Amino acid sequence: MKQKILIVEDEFIVANDHRIMLEKAGYKVCGIAPSVVKALELIETKGPTWILLDIFLQGDKTGIDLAGQLTEMGIPFIYISANTNQGILEAAKATLPYGFLVKPFREKDLMVMLDIARYRHEQNLKYNQHAEPSLHKQIEHIVEKNESNTEKFKQISAAFHPVVPFDFLWITKSNPRTSIKDIQINRLPDGNFSILNHDALLKETGISPRDFKSWNTTAILHNGKFIFNSYDFRKLRMENLWIQSISNYYKLESAIVTEIERDGETFQIVFFNHLSDLYTKVHTGILNQFKKSFELILDKVLYIKDLYIEKPAPIAIEKSIINQPGQEIKQDFNGIIGDSSLLHAAFKKLQLVAPDDTSVLILGESGTGKEKIAHTIHNLSPRKNKPLVTVNCAALPLTLIESELFGHEKGSFTGANEKRIGKFEQADGGSIFLDEIGELPLEAQVKLLRVLQEKEIERLGGNYTKKINVRIITATNRNLEKEVAEGRFRLDLYYRLNVFPIELPALRQRKEDIPLLAEHFIHKYGKKSSSTVTEISAGALAELQQYDWPGNIRELEHLIERTMLLTEGDTITEISLPNSSVKTALSADDSLQIKTMEEMERAHILSILKICKGKIFGPGGAAEILNIPSTTLNSKIKKLGIKFEFVK
Repeated sequence: MKQKILIVEDEFIVANDHRIMLEKAGYKVCGIAPSVVKALELIETKGPTWILLDIFLQGDKTGIDLAGQLTEMGIPFIYISANTNQGILEAAKATLPYGFLVKPFREKDLMVMLDIARYRHEQNLKYNQHAEPSLHKQIEHIVEKNESNTEKFKQISAAFHPVVPFDFLWITKSNPRTSIKDIQINRLPDGNFSILNHDALLKETGISPRDFKSWNTTAILHNGKFIFNSYDFRKLRMENLWIQSISNYYKLESAIVTEIERDGETFQIVFFNHLSDLYTKVHTGILNQFKKSFELILDKVLYIKDLYIEKPAPIAIEKSIINQPGQEIKQDFNGIIGDSSLLHAAFKKLQLVAPDDTSVLILGESGTGKEKIAHTIHNLSPRKNKPLVTVNCAALPLTLIESELFGHEKGSFTGANEKRIGKFEQADGGSIFLDEIGELPLEAQVKLLRVLQEKEIERLGGNYTKKINVRIITATNRNLEKEVAEGRFRLDLYYRLNVFPIELPALRQRKEDIPLLAEHFIHKYGKKSSSTVTEISAGALAELQQYDWPGNIRELEHLIERTMLLTEGDTITEISLPNSSVKTALSADDSLQIKTMEEMERAHILSILKICKGKIFGPGGAAEILNIPSTTLNSKIKKLGIKFEFVK
């Protein structure tokens, strides 16, 4: 039976082009809808099996609004949009589409995307991954934690920020008005969040209690308007002295409002931003989809317990941990330590996908244990008796990537004195783990896509192809959607790899696992070294649980190992956590922003190019000054997205 596709697109010429493409490929187009209202009518009468969905449509509602209803109906959809703005991509991602195509696209791109989307939909039905939006699951996990409400609000803010970016968040009860219980959340320059209650806000802004009482008398009177950009925001400031006051202090230029009804009371959640025209109908649609999440926050965080009676992070083990000789350390799954619900969710996915040959993309920050998960997937699969070949894509020399991955024939290039078997061929019959896949250059991405599609490789300098049977597991700490949006990662390859994503939580998201991890590392290094340490005190454990762990489990392991060497006796009583004073000092100055290594490298190359007036090769060129080969510099320029125009 032919697949019936509904095209939801407000530009008829574009929609008709898509219809011709689809019908030529054998699909049945059951209609074209320019708006959400028309789309819902056609869905009811035509019963499409797939939806091609534009984001910006006629009328008040967007494709994001429709996406939530499609998920409830169980109808899979693919976004087709000319917008690759990172904020839009994050918002679209939160609605769990089966694909995203950037207009204009070729007929081949559409066919490949539909093929991938169908496969992903089949896998998701099999694994039941689309039960509910992942962001809502994150919020469910956070509100149930045994942590202070202030800490919960920080984690909630971090979860929502990528989807609805904000620099200041105001949560208030508007009916009846009770301003004393308002919550204000300020996003700091370093990306962290500061939670401000009534007293803390007045102290930080210097507003007197008298002015506060006279200004902060009403919530936002919106009259059906929920987005305040540019002129609308300036008008709002004039009408509301409280908004004027906080926007002056925090340099806010726009706002978006969502309202939640709970037991006859109305609550307002107001997102503010430094940019004057950031918020769109897309963000309204996202906020509407996550009203259940806001209800959870109100019910279980804001109005159940007193937010302002701060309690320390919980101590999971009140007395010292004691490792008796031969005592078995608790391990949750195949040697992976932890007992948190987020980690168990990852384990559940891992168990589901391990027996299949499905491609797996492991997502997570550095130090979260992605390689351990890859080994576990292989060991639980029917391929466990065949090789697992690990490749660190970030460590591959740019000039030898193809040779390393796919091999080469003797004499294929200078220095190729003998035939080389590449990593894919070595993994034939088993699995290959491509770590840091986001570092792979675009040229190599094309070759990898062919391996995924055709299941065959061609050695460098060879004149024939070789069929291979390899399961591909990849991992990255990069935001691949952002890499796609900025042109550094192929969209088609991303969807080929992202068939079954497993997201590993950061250690700061599962601090309840820290006691078990500390116990494990004390046991591990007690065996390896001459240290007499067998315990950690409750006070030292509390310090570990109050730290945010930017380096995740790897950082915790190194800290425990170092502390054991410095501890006299059998108990760790003091922990020397990394000094964050320098970072705090930098964050306090808006003119000094902490940059990633990649951002610093990009800025340095740009500065050298300016000095050289755009010259890359030869004497006095940027490659000579940087003391690297010109080919390497060109690769870095492409990878970092540097667009340098020579100016005399």
